Amino acid sequence: MNRCDVEELHFITYIENVPSILNRGILSHNKSRRLMLRDISEGGVQELRTKKKIPGTNKNLHDYTNLYFDAHNPMLSARRSENDEICVLRIKNIVLNIDGVIITDKNAARDCWFKTVDEGLPLLNKGEIYATFWINDNPIKNYKHAGIKCAEVLVPYCVHPDYIFGAYVYNSTALNNLYNLSDLDAIIKRELFF
Repeated sequence: MNRCDVEELHFITYIENVPSILNRGILSHNKSRRLMLRDISEGGVQELRTKKKIPGTNKNLHDYTNLYFDAHNPMLSARRSENDEICVLRIKNIVLNIDGVIITDKNAARDCWFKTVDEGLPLLNKGEIYATFWINDNPIKNYKHAGIKCAEVLVPYCVHPDYIFGAYVYNSTALNNLYNLSDLDAIIKRELFF
């Protein structure tokens, strides 16, 4: 995959968190837990992430903000019952230029590699990352592709609000919920959700 293949990056969150995010930025797990924001993550996955150290740095995985190349992934699928309450924030691709950004080839809670943008991006398969479907009759292939769909861009500590340029929502209910809290440009993009 090349930089030009990455039109934008995504962050999945509850709509009620958007005002804080637009004020403070998208904070790492370690920084955000002090704010008492509504946590969209899965507890079991976070336990795995707590134990991860990023090779070549003195940082833990929870010292990074995690973005997705494509929010149409297993994480968003797991939250389908909450479509009225969630949004996908659209992040400018120039985040890839921030010093210290790390790319993973799968969900970082799994057995994955951690590489710089220049090292990692060319190793990613655009077709697999942006695939509409990852379900396969072969459970091994299914597990592998589900992980790949959740490949991450890890930004140290915080993604500044200036990098956020919009949001996707599932329906008009979610759109109204978002507009009641912010004036962030939002688009209903039902096909991104489940």
